[in-house]
Amino acid sequence: MLTLAASALTLVPSGAPPAHAASSLNQVTGFGADPGNLAMYSYVPQGLAQGAPLVVALHGCTQTATDYYDHSGWSQFADQWGFAVVFPQTSSANNALSCFNWFDSTKDTRGNGEAESVAEMVSYAESHYGSDPHRVYVTGLSAGAGLTADLLADYPDVFAGGAIDSGLPAQCATTETAASSCQTSSQNLTPAQWGNLARNSDPGYTGPWPRVAIWQGTADYTVYPVNATELRDQWTNVWGISQTASSTQTLSGGTTESVYNDANGNPAVELYSISGMGHGLAVDPGSGTAQCGSTGAYFLSYICSTYYTATFWGLNSGTTPPTTTPSTTPSTPPTSSSSSAPAECFTASNYDQTVAGRAYVAAGLTYADGSNQAMGLWNVLVTHTLKQTSPGYYVIADSGC
Repeated sequence: MLTLAASALTLVPSGAPPAHAASSLNQVTGFGADPGNLAMYSYVPQGLAQGAPLVVALHGCTQTATDYYDHSGWSQFADQWGFAVVFPQTSSANNALSCFNWFDSTKDTRGNGEAESVAEMVSYAESHYGSDPHRVYVTGLSAGAGLTADLLADYPDVFAGGAIDSGLPAQCATTETAASSCQTSSQNLTPAQWGNLARNSDPGYTGPWPRVAIWQGTADYTVYPVNATELRDQWTNVWGISQTASSTQTLSGGTTESVYNDANGNPAVELYSISGMGHGLAVDPGSGTAQCGSTGAYFLSYICSTYYTATFWGLNSGTTPPTTTPSTTPSTPPTSSSSSAPAECFTASNYDQTVAGRAYVAAGLTYADGSNQAMGLWNVLVTHTLKQTSPGYYVIADSGC
């Protein structure tokens, strides 16, 4: 079993005022059907705008929602960039080590058990916090990461992206007995076989697929590094893209980032390998732009994985994560995104521009990605034309493109 302490939390009954009036971790009761016997906790920054993103964050074994809230850094960026966070919590009543049951097909499949309980929490957040159903993301550590992978496969229509930290491929095991093999050894499956395990979790669904970040320590002897390779194979195959990285770069904390682009040249899968790190979630305490979290049991000081995950999903203000050494030469040459390619223009409402990833929202206002030009209120009534002048960089071109 994955071996990854609890403090008092405020209980908020379902009939209480909406949680967006609070700025602490609160328990929500009566969130919906709960076949997985989970508890729901949420963090909603004060004054959160309607239509903000939502992040679901799943703790590891022997941990609680409070542990993940205290150490992971998600609340910090929720305040900074404006989104809500739901922290599901399991217990020893479900699993002796308080692990999410990522290996049990009666609990980790669409419409069943813990997976369905989490989906109900998402629905609650959308209706009570005004969360944007097009910008819902899920992340987790260890057993929570195993369930994260399952959720991405079970509900690709719900989650726009995910981050699997020291975790395992979707549906790697269907019994507790098989779980140990998944954790410690290669399953010798092809990328297509891994991809089929994900696709078959929601038969008939054809996309769009979630964008997936994979975090793995090279010295992890609880969930061996082979799992990161298998996760890469699984999700690149789901996307129908190569298992060869489009580009790589070196980040802080001994981290190597490998990026796998989709057919349009946008990152679809990212793999972060952290040299020398054991089993846990990478944090980087401090006050720097790319720092976050605090150390603790299974919260290890290397790099703020939460920052890079959030920026990969586009939850930030359009900034690019800093690097500590220059990027390597891309393994595939640039195509239409080269400087000689003609600029593209896109005319749409502010809402649609953000959904398409050309703009972002802060405090209810819309800004163009890259240039950060103000576009006005985030709604379907305000329309602008954006010109893409380079990858990820847009300027307002209402007067003509």
